[in-house]
Amino acid sequence: MRIVLLHMPWGAIDVPSLALGILHTAAAKAGHETEVRYANLDFVDWAAGAAGLGVDDYQYFSEKSYFQGAGDWAFAGALYGDDDEDPGGAHDGSADYFAYLAAAGASPQEIALTRSVRALAPAFITRLVDELAADPPDLVGFTTTFQQNTASLAAAKLLKQRCPQVRTVFGGANCDGPQGAALHRNFPFLDYVVRGEGEAAFPALLAGDDPATVPGLCWRDAAGRSTANPMAERPLPPAAILTPRYDGFFERLDTSVAAGWVDPKLVLEGSRGCWWGEKHHCTFCGLNGSSMAFRSKPPADFLAEVLTLAERHQLLDVYVVDNILDMGYFDTVLKSLAELPVDLRLHFEIKANLRRHQFQLLGDSGAAQVQPGIENLSTRVLRIMDKGVTGCQNVRALRDAQSAGVSVTWNYLYGFPGEQPEDYESVIRQLPVLHHLDPPTGAGRIAIERFSPYFDRPELGFAITRPALQYRATYRLPESELNELAYVFSAPPRGIGGGLAERLGAAVDTWLARFPDSRLSYRDAGARVVLVNTRPGYDWRVVELTDPVELAVFRLLDRPRSAAALAAKVPGGAAAVEPVLERFTALGLLFHDGDGYLQVAVESDNQVLMRMRHRHGPEGAAGPDTPARPGTRSEEVPDAVAIG
Repeated sequence: MRIVLLHMPWGAIDVPSLALGILHTAAAKAGHETEVRYANLDFVDWAAGAAGLGVDDYQYFSEKSYFQGAGDWAFAGALYGDDDEDPGGAHDGSADYFAYLAAAGASPQEIALTRSVRALAPAFITRLVDELAADPPDLVGFTTTFQQNTASLAAAKLLKQRCPQVRTVFGGANCDGPQGAALHRNFPFLDYVVRGEGEAAFPALLAGDDPATVPGLCWRDAAGRSTANPMAERPLPPAAILTPRYDGFFERLDTSVAAGWVDPKLVLEGSRGCWWGEKHHCTFCGLNGSSMAFRSKPPADFLAEVLTLAERHQLLDVYVVDNILDMGYFDTVLKSLAELPVDLRLHFEIKANLRRHQFQLLGDSGAAQVQPGIENLSTRVLRIMDKGVTGCQNVRALRDAQSAGVSVTWNYLYGFPGEQPEDYESVIRQLPVLHHLDPPTGAGRIAIERFSPYFDRPELGFAITRPALQYRATYRLPESELNELAYVFSAPPRGIGGGLAERLGAAVDTWLARFPDSRLSYRDAGARVVLVNTRPGYDWRVVELTDPVELAVFRLLDRPRSAAALAAKVPGGAAAVEPVLERFTALGLLFHDGDGYLQVAVESDNQVLMRMRHRHGPEGAAGPDTPARPGTRSEEVPDAVAIG
């Protein structure tokens, strides 16, 4: 069988598709001729020439506008057809959608870009399908995650019209659970939709198995009626998670205009699911979809995969998409990488309550960047989120990561039921203390995502009203079907009001602006501790601590402690500790949350050299992970799970 797997706009352009790389391996093992076509790069090259599309334009659709759905709206005209004289014009309700974009912060230029790309999209789809139809394969598979739905649907529809014998298959995160069933039910040109992990279902399709026996599969009977099989009851075991094949991607990127926009990276996975979420599902998080169960590859296998693919493709930058790092990898994978003569630059997602030595091992192994899921600095709010950490622990993670030479990317989230203004007032007052630590990429109100506890359990505080507006603007479907298709939902805002949210956003913007030139570091010389400060909010440059009580308090506050705990450990008790805490607070050395205090100075080791990118603006700032999209599959790389 001849197979073409398509990665449509607005898939990421700096990494290959993990999903399609895995399916390429599966199809090749079964003896099928398989090509992975990066139609996202085809679109970049075509649109750059036809309309001057640039990297910021592409990333507006692929990242920045995710919650407003501009990428899917831009290809909806190619799916449904537009008035040629007024594509995306006000006659079809687009004025309401443009107002929605503007209210979400889109500039007039971004709104104009959205409209112009919609006018261009049909010609690109026609061009792509013309090329496929010239030598039609037996099967075309689409992976759809984030804003790839309508581009994929438009291509599948036209291909089916031109070549009805070609089988069309959809899968990916946008096909999980009810979403996949809704896609199959409403778009009859889709032969199959795979829901869940694709390593088992896709080979079964290729082998001609009875579709009624394939877990999670949506298929059509002889009368064309859509049938959705029950989802798999058990997730794939680690041994069944295949190593991806990335043949052709990097060569294709080298020939694309995008080669001048981005640095290529490998994308790999060591695990699926979330071991923390199995115990405590963070209330706002829908990123694991229907498969929370955590499983990880054997450490030796994952290490070999990293090293083999890095050598094969001659790349050092490796983005590991695991939703949370397997703690067992510290003494195995990370320790081995730290001991090997390799110079990888790795990205991991971690839990924020790691200890100093664990951050050091991350740094020694080559972890240039981590995403700890910090999301807030108030313990009260973090408890509402069920994060399992405190505000002081999150600040400690920022401090210890920098001490270890590891950059941190994170978002500041708000809008949780039960949060109070003081949860933010206290933090805003203290943010100048933290200007030397990695700032969040932005502050944003949470969205309500399918599969999250806030979606599944209205008693937690959100009465879901309907799918977010972009779905009504994009799809010509009844509300009942949009309810099944949508991932993001609208609900009355909770938590802090707009005025305080604006103050938080402004304080985060100030942090971003001041971070490149702010420093607070220390060196412990035994009899004294020398601190160096360049934060604009504090007018001292060098302070030496020599008083025994001050030295004791500073060292004890390497981890969060209450004033009472300090008094129990320091000679002189509370009478000795209180003036020290007052002085340290005045110097901006302490973060205070609830009863806890933490000293925030970084161990002096030239960490300022990590900050060059911030001088040119925060990478990916958009107000998750993506990585900086607050509260979403941010924290995912697109197509983390496969045609299914």
